[in-house]
Amino acid sequence: MRREVVFVTSEMYPFSKSGGLGDVLGAQPLALHRMGVPTSVITPFYGRLRTADYGIHLTISDCHVGYPWDPITCDVYEADYHGMKVYFVHRGEYFDRRYYYNDHKGDYFDNCERFIFFCRAVMALLRRLGTPPAVLHANDWQSGLVPAYLHFWRQTDPFWADTRSVMTIHNLAFEGRFASRLFTGCGLPPQAWTMSGVEFWGDFNLLKAGIAYADMVTTVSPSYAREILGPAYGCGLEGILLARQHALHGILNGADYGIWNPAQDKFLPCRYGPDDPQGFAGKQRCKAALLDELGLAPELAHRPVLGFIGRLRGQKGIDLLLDIVPRLMERNVGVIILGEGNLAHEARALDLMETYRGRLCAVVGYTEDLAHRIQAGSDIFLMPSRYEPCGLTQMYALRYGTPPVATAVGGLRDTIVPWPSPEATGFTFGRSDPQLFLEAILDAVHYWEHDTEGWRAMMTRAMRQDFSWERAGRSYVNLYRQLGFDFS
Repeated sequence: MRREVVFVTSEMYPFSKSGGLGDVLGAQPLALHRMGVPTSVITPFYGRLRTADYGIHLTISDCHVGYPWDPITCDVYEADYHGMKVYFVHRGEYFDRRYYYNDHKGDYFDNCERFIFFCRAVMALLRRLGTPPAVLHANDWQSGLVPAYLHFWRQTDPFWADTRSVMTIHNLAFEGRFASRLFTGCGLPPQAWTMSGVEFWGDFNLLKAGIAYADMVTTVSPSYAREILGPAYGCGLEGILLARQHALHGILNGADYGIWNPAQDKFLPCRYGPDDPQGFAGKQRCKAALLDELGLAPELAHRPVLGFIGRLRGQKGIDLLLDIVPRLMERNVGVIILGEGNLAHEARALDLMETYRGRLCAVVGYTEDLAHRIQAGSDIFLMPSRYEPCGLTQMYALRYGTPPVATAVGGLRDTIVPWPSPEATGFTFGRSDPQLFLEAILDAVHYWEHDTEGWRAMMTRAMRQDFSWERAGRSYVNLYRQLGFDFS
């Protein structure tokens, strides 16, 4: 039996998704699988799991985990996802909840115990399956203990001796920081409780565990790998990251063009592409249909429509957009906002919709189909992020011919060629400031208004950018090769 790369993740589209992590883990392992790398995925069995389109069955009952007390077990379900195995760890009291990590009151009080249990269940499952993985590939704090367990266990257990680990940081700001008392009984030895291990200012830090003990650490863009080495973006972890800098690699995420592609998008009223013989008539029809769907003024079909999709939180810069809405309305543009998050931002967006009815639409929540239609029906896409480890929505916007206006940070810097370059695919501004954001939007609006030929050339360049997972996958294959595994 060929040894596998086993991805460990708290969410995976189409089964579970709260944001970009789900999108990435729905695409990356499958892309590698199709490139000939043997892969599988282990993820929790949530109460909200979407399984209707895939056969899922119980494969292991009462798999011994032993946390938080000795007899505790989990059940393991299995699905075939386009020829790749996906395993689901089930324990009702931990995962049978409406939301994955939090509700409107805040984070679940037992998140640390939930994901200690998950990480230990991953290791127990792999031991039960009987074949040690070639690589354990952990993602974000929810699976950060997996590389730490591997580091210590392979010193005494021959089963793990030749397994290596990768820790991917999708967003350093979410560290999994908990009270020190929760370290006791987690399964790590006392020597892990050091400044160079899992201890962080007296607390237990699960992401730091992965950074400290993984054989390789990756971020989801090259720029973000550089940014997090300093205090501005390092979230207090820049010290351990500098210490592990020799093992740190920035690999840009890919976009799943099997799902996010206007030429074959099942959610659009009309499909289109850069080589469409009718030019961009298809995109115009998508725009008209979107305006009608959202109750926006039909005359906006002849004015720029600006789209925003993302969490309504400070990281995404939604407050910057809300601050400048009155100035944007003076330019007779349309604005569409889709997302949920901070209750104050949600309320403010809804208030602005009342003030500018027919010109601004705010939809609180998230639906996959509407996100696709906003990408296709908008003229300009807005991403005023204060930081952005990679970003996927700007990649989607490029493919949909919707040039982005974005902060020049992280993965946004790595994926957008800024105007006025002759190769421009979008617009960027230097820092999270509402005036700078407004000026960049007005540059884009002016270009849209006064140079139709140039705008369409930018749209065409944007749609032809290649950020496919096949491209990103080659970088991960090279990384695994550095760990001693050649899957060719």
